[in-house]
Amino acid sequence: MESDYLEYTPEIKEAILEKSPLVALESTIITHGMPYPQNIQTAIEVEEVVRKTGSIPATIALIKGKIKIGLTRRELEYLGKSRDFIKTSRRDLPVVIAQKLNGSTTVSATMICAKLAGIKFFATGGIGGVHRNANKTFDISADLIELSTTNVAVVSAGAKAILNLNWTTEYLETLGVPVIGYKTAEFPSFYSRKSGIKLPYKVTTERAAAEIIKTKWNLGINGGILIANPIPQKYSLSFTKMNEIINKAIKESEKKKIIGKDVTPFLLSYIKDNSSGDSLKCNIELVKNNALICGKIAVAYNVLGLNSVKHRML
Repeated sequence: MESDYLEYTPEIKEAILEKSPLVALESTIITHGMPYPQNIQTAIEVEEVVRKTGSIPATIALIKGKIKIGLTRRELEYLGKSRDFIKTSRRDLPVVIAQKLNGSTTVSATMICAKLAGIKFFATGGIGGVHRNANKTFDISADLIELSTTNVAVVSAGAKAILNLNWTTEYLETLGVPVIGYKTAEFPSFYSRKSGIKLPYKVTTERAAAEIIKTKWNLGINGGILIANPIPQKYSLSFTKMNEIINKAIKESEKKKIIGKDVTPFLLSYIKDNSSGDSLKCNIELVKNNALICGKIAVAYNVLGLNSVKHRML
């Protein structure tokens, strides 16, 4: 099946053969999350951050119906400039692949593709979740369901701030998804380190996070795990100020009757335009920070696995 649907760069093939730590990276942030040329530059910088940790980055996208595990520089440029990439979630994957279309992967689709490729770690900006008006629209991201079923550990700056974070964390609890704060006891709100939502668990080292992840899967408890990694303090924006801008953005989206998968790109664009560009700078920095921590956790997990093998041999 993998040969029919997946294509790997030589770097990724070598990493898989050598059992090197790998970190998956999504592509929707390139096509729908940031404008050109910041999207390309950020994608390159994020990959470099992962490499510096000792892990290998695997940016994932769908090009002409093939799941690309790792992208060449030319493919990254194509992704960043093209207008024909479909925002691809779990439900869209079979259609985009069967019809040989181009697609950029959301959190849920990236998790599925990462699992197919045997990649256990994934760094993103913020996961999707329960939207603020979900009591009327039932708009709940497929990312949450994916986290409950797919064995991939996700490092993010919490959930996107445009969501109802209380409902999102409650839903994650209902689905049985462990949410672990990395050096924080509070669920981060994407642009800000604060949200007012306390987390039940916190770790202070990459090894501690890796041990929890390894234990979960060793116990046969299927599904992912969310490592909530707050944006560095110097880049954190005011929670109150951003909330005001987000509320205005939501009202504008309702006024224009924007629904479905078009909601998030519209809101993020509105927020960027009405925050003097601060939100875009913030987005770039938090993605890099998540890639850094994810790469380190992947290395720690790999070391645990090697130590386990050595122990069994003894």
